[in-house]
This record gives sequence, C-alpha cells and structure tokens, in this order.
Amino acid sequence: MIHALKGRKPYVLFLVLALLVTLLPATRAEAAYNLVWSDEFNGSTIDTNNWTFEIGTGSGGWGNNELQYYTNRSENARIENGNLVIEARKESYGGMNYTSARLKSQGKKSFKYGRIEARIKLPVGQGLWPAFWTLGSDITTVGWPRSGEIDIMEHVNNESNTHGYMHWDANGHASYGGPSHAIDVTQYHVYSVEWTPSSIKWFVDGVQFREANIANNINSTEEFHKDHFLLLNMAVGGNWPGSPNASTAFPAKMYVDYVRVYQEGGTTPPPSSAIVSGGTYKLINVNSGKALDVSGAGTAPGTNVQIWTDNGTGAQKWTIYQNADGSYKLINVNSALALDVAGSGTADGTNVQAWTDLGNGAQKWNIIRNADGTYKLINVNSGKALDVSSSGTADGTNVQIWNDNGTGAQKWQLVRL
Repeated sequence: MIHALKGRKPYVLFLVLALLVTLLPATRAEAAYNLVWSDEFNGSTIDTNNWTFEIGTGSGGWGNNELQYYTNRSENARIENGNLVIEARKESYGGMNYTSARLKSQGKKSFKYGRIEARIKLPVGQGLWPAFWTLGSDITTVGWPRSGEIDIMEHVNNESNTHGYMHWDANGHASYGGPSHAIDVTQYHVYSVEWTPSSIKWFVDGVQFREANIANNINSTEEFHKDHFLLLNMAVGGNWPGSPNASTAFPAKMYVDYVRVYQEGGTTPPPSSAIVSGGTYKLINVNSGKALDVSGAGTAPGTNVQIWTDNGTGAQKWTIYQNADGSYKLINVNSALALDVAGSGTADGTNVQAWTDLGNGAQKWNIIRNADGTYKLINVNSGKALDVSSSGTADGTNVQIWNDNGTGAQKWQLVRL
C-alpha cells in the first residue's frame, strides 16, 4: 500500500522557504482545548469501535521494503495492564520472517485540527521502526501523498530521539520535518501535535521541537485542512532503519498508555477516566521538576510530604484510588499511608503529610486536568490546591495546601509507572 511510504527520508523534497522551523525547544502555549475522544486501553480487549487491523505485507513491504507480516493476533497486539501492546516477533509467518501489528482508526474515528497525543514507551534495536501517525481520510480515492500524512512520532533503531514529519503532494511528493531533542525513548513520553488552520507543531512531553506553516494552503498544503485518521504500528526493517541484525532483541514491545484528541471548543471535558484507579504514579511538580516524596521514606503517620529529586523509590510512588464520590485518595507505596492535610486544616499553608488511610475529606482530592495536560489536585475538605511552598525548587521544600492560583507550583505531571 503506497500510502505507507514512511522510509523515504533520503529522497524527499524539503520545502523550507515558507515553513517555519522551530529549532530551539519551546514550551506549549496553553489553549482552550477540551477532550473530544480518547482510548485509555483500560478494557480487556482492543476496542473495535476505535481500531481495525491492517493485515499482510502490503505493496512492496508497505512501500518501504519492510520485512514484517502484520497480523491481528493477540501475540502481536493486545491490551495488557492498561496499555495497548504492539509486539514485533521474529518468526516465520505468511512468507515473512517477522510479525507485528498495525492499527488504524480509518472509517471509525477521524479528526481535523486539535491536539493529538499518545503516551508511549518504545523498544530500541537495529531495524525497529515504531510510529504514531495520521493519514488523510480520502486516501482510498486520492492516493498517497495527496491524502497527506502527519508523523507525530517515528523512531528508528537505537536513536536517542524521535522524528516528526509531514508528507503531501506539491506537484510530486513533498516532505518537511526532523528529529526531536534527545530523550530516553525506552521510558514513557507524551508525543503530540497541535494542528490548527495555520500550523502544525510537534511536541515531546510538552516541549516543542518543530513547526510548519500551513496557513492558506501555502506550498500546496491543502491536504492538512481535511479529516485524518490515526495509526499505530511497529515496522521491522525497511528503507529507513535497514534490517535487524544479531543485536536486535525480539520480541520487541511498544506500549501505548493512551491516545487522546483535544479540540478547541469541544464540548466533552477531560474525563476522570484519564486517571486509572488502582494505577501507580509518580507526581512531578512542573515548576521544580521534582517528585512528590515522603520525607526520609518514613512510614509513621505524620511524616512530612515534600518535593525531592526523582529517584524512583517507593517514597515517591503513589497508588491512586477513586472514591465512591468521584474524588481520589493517594496511597504511598512505601508506607501505605494516605496523602493527608494535617489536622483537616483549611488555611493557606496547612502542611501536607502522610497519615493512616481514614477516608475523610482531608485525604480526598479532586484531580483536575489543566489545559496544558498537567493536573491540579484540589483537596475536598478545604477546596485548596496541593502546592509547593513559595514555589520552591530545592530538595526538601515543603508541600502544603494553598488557594488555587494556576501557578507551576500547583501543577503536577502524573506519570504512570
């Protein structure tokens, strides 16, 4: 299938004169986005209301001389612990030496504009090529590249970055894009684009690394002003990554925690289902980049809660449970104590501590997603936000409650473990 030509980086035409390239990282500007669709992969099977499978080898290895046979078997794609798992295997199947999976929302879910994001953990290895991308919904009538393609995330081999690209027709195949900043792709990251009538911007964890101008169909970019559907896949081999070698570890697994689509003016608010009840998280403060931590890894009721450099210990791991009233309690993995407002206080500056799980309002938190994808935690008893004292950034800075003010000291990244 020629529309899958994703391995043509050495051959493409780069139109750069009228495309705005963002070379320096920039943080995302907050927009009034509302969640309009998501798949949180919390069920027991892949939701066929959202996804269908590509099967086989496609035309010429999906146009890229890829080496895998795509199947719909559970060995290659399944739901596991709240993730979609796409697994590439080294095995003889359908005349090929590798199998994998490719899911698409074609004919089921399509979108024009908005923020499209997924939280993904990737394998590395020579010849591996996982991707999260879109194609124009009219692909079957106009063909590729006139359908348009947005590569939100592509990764090849052992690189310490991902790539964002766009492909379209401008009297022939045209392409624009490039690599992200350096990251550890074997850890979870949020890969996203913000797509508007004027531009497409690429982000990793909210940090922008590329931008393209599509205003007024500049450079024949009309392909990006129509509906696109979503794809998730992991190719093996192909023109871009080359073939696997003896160092490539199989099976190779790509984990997708969620896929979400936000649009301006959407009517559906971000649901609480974005938080997995019973899931374990670390909470990283946006202002300081440090983790919500129980002081000294203490286990006694009344132990202080602070921020500390992210170290992966149990003192920084919190299991989040949804209460019957829709609020949440946060139970520290190391101590089994709850995140608690001392003395059920309601005044600004009241200390936050770890305490025996009592189920009272001092231990109940409404977890609310901000427009930029971070979260604020509002204590049910006081109506005040979980806050880092004086917007501090040093290890050991105290955590308290304070009036909800929308600052970075009250914004938290919830990173599922």
